[in-house]
Amino acid sequence: MKKFEERKFNIPALKGISAKTIEEHLKLYAGYVKNLNDTLEGKQDIRRLGFEYNGMRNHEIYFTGFENGPKSLEKSSKLKKQIESDFNSFDIWLQNFKTLALTRGIGWAMLYYDKKNKTLINNWVEEQHINQLQDCSVIIALDMWEHSYVADYLPSGKKNYVEDFFLNLNWEKIEENFTNATK
Repeated sequence: MKKFEERKFNIPALKGISAKTIEEHLKLYAGYVKNLNDTLEGKQDIRRLGFEYNGMRNHEIYFTGFENGPKSLEKSSKLKKQIESDFNSFDIWLQNFKTLALTRGIGWAMLYYDKKNKTLINNWVEEQHINQLQDCSVIIALDMWEHSYVADYLPSGKKNYVEDFFLNLNWEKIEENFTNATK
């Protein structure tokens, strides 16, 4: 079986999220890749497969969103038009998503594209494998496990981390996710 390989990301300095946090977070991502390969080779319990696989893929989407620095979402963006159509306005969607991200506990705030209904869905994913939506493509993945923010924001700064996530986001990469999902 072909092994999964750790991706490399071009992440510049970010506002609020330190280089040390990104460095440690990337080590965690590398661990998901290694553990997934070990699981597939029979070295770990196969019941870990979904946890390790989704941990790898969710982090790839998360880190890709920071690549090459922040870029704004264009007014003519197809994704922006879809968000406005599905949520009545971009601001309503953004507030809804940020509220979702502040859910108590560990997990991920996700924006999905449902290919069958051709609609966007916000969803909370516990840990990284519970509540994933089948047949939907992840457009935005916001990691809300403590390792992604506590060193820089402390537990009480969770809301500031969510705000900085969006300040650091490269919307061109997010638009690529949407374009690929709608093909």
